[in-house]
Formats: sequence, structure tokens, C-alpha cells
Amino acid sequence: MRLKDRVAIVVGAGQSPGEGIGNGRATALTFAREGARVLCVDHNLASAQETVDMIAGKQGTAVAFKADVTKNAEIKAMVQDAHDRWGRIDILHNNVGVSLAGDAELLAITEEAFDRCVAINLKSCILAAKHVIPIMRRQASGVIINISSMAVITTYPYVAYKATKSAMVAFTEQLAYQNAEYGIRANVILPGLMNTPMAVDTRAREFRKTRAEVEAERDSQVPLRRKMGTGWDVANAALFLASDEASFITGVTLPVDGGASVRRG
Repeated sequence: MRLKDRVAIVVGAGQSPGEGIGNGRATALTFAREGARVLCVDHNLASAQETVDMIAGKQGTAVAFKADVTKNAEIKAMVQDAHDRWGRIDILHNNVGVSLAGDAELLAITEEAFDRCVAINLKSCILAAKHVIPIMRRQASGVIINISSMAVITTYPYVAYKATKSAMVAFTEQLAYQNAEYGIRANVILPGLMNTPMAVDTRAREFRKTRAEVEAERDSQVPLRRKMGTGWDVANAALFLASDEASFITGVTLPVDGGASVRRG
């Protein structure tokens, strides 16, 4: 019960259609298992409710909340709901992001695709922090965990995803430095190749391949056991960063990547 009696907002607690479990859902389940009360936020309310039902099945406490995180008013309402409901906010976990949906190499990217990626990947993260920070400062405690990507430090062809996920790292470092005196910690996780519905099933649909083909291709690129990670690997890293075990850790960028970051270039 490492998060007993704490209140967590998990943004992106639903998941894309497909096999397995996504990073956001795994994190919401893990936080609840460890004693947190979890606001499960997603643009797809039915998917968020599925996560809540899974938590309730294990006697955890969670509530689903629908929000379009590209809209400031809806992010503000999300934070207000958690605070009104439970009286505090201890953890903000930002897990939303898009990669393939319209993103492209430089000469092919459209303004619309770029703006959408910035709004979902970066603006949502910044606005969510803007609304929880005053609460956390009054509490003199709080944890913010942002989910970026190994695309930050590896070669990656698509412009908007790499740029926004890199900016998320810089923003997290700024958050950590400017809020350390208030007892607030901020860290960022870089997931590597993960076997999640968004990463694998989306690519199978996009590139007209079987799921097995996409799995094999991605597995072959992972140094550790030639096997992708899962949403549980990201969730366990987030649990550590959210817990008191990481009480002296802030401003850190943590790869969860099966050794891929050891390679350069």
C-alpha cells in the first residue's frame, strides 16, 4: 500500500482497441492496488469506465471522468472534480499522446497534423500542471509524472512526435526546478518499444500488417531478451516515482526501454 490514502489523476486511463493493456490503464490499476483513489480520465468515457470497473473488481477506489485534454476548460474541470471529491491531489500522471495519427516527416507534415500533435502531447501536459500546481503548493507536496518517449533520444522520423515529446522533457525539468521548494517532485518516463494496443495494434492497422508481424519486428529491436516491454513496466516505474521511495528524486528522465538507450545513433 505504497500510495495509501493518496489521490491520483491518471490522464489517459482508457486505452486504444487491441490486445493487452495500455500504459495508462496499467498505471491506474497499479496506483489503485497500492491504495490510491484514482480519477481515471480519458476522452473515451466508456474506456475509462472499463478501467474503473477493473479497479472496483479488486476493491479499489476510482471514478471515470471524460475530458478532451486539448481544451483548457475540461482540464480545469478534471482537476476541480478530483479536488472537490477527495480534498487533495497528490499525483498527476500525464499519459496521453499521439504519434502516427497524421504525423509525418518534415516535407510531408501538414499544419493541422502538427497542431493536433502539439495540443495532445504537449499543451495538455502543460495545462494539467498549471491547474494542479496551486493545489500541490498549498499542500506543500505532490508528484507529477509525465510520459514522454524514447523518440526523444533515438532517431525518429516524424517531426511533431519527436518535437513534442522532447519539449515534455524540458518542461518537466522546469517544473521540477521551479517547484522543488514547495515539496513538489516532477519526473518523466521514456517508454521504449512496448507491447500495447496503441503501439502494436495501431501500427498493424496503419501499415496493413498482422499483429504478429509488428510484434516480431519490434521485439527484434529490443536488446533485453529481444522482447518488448508491457504497460506494467511503465506502471511499475511510475509507482516508484510516485511513492515515498523516490522522495529525493526530481527532474529525472527515466528510460524504461530494455536497454535501447544504451545505443547511440
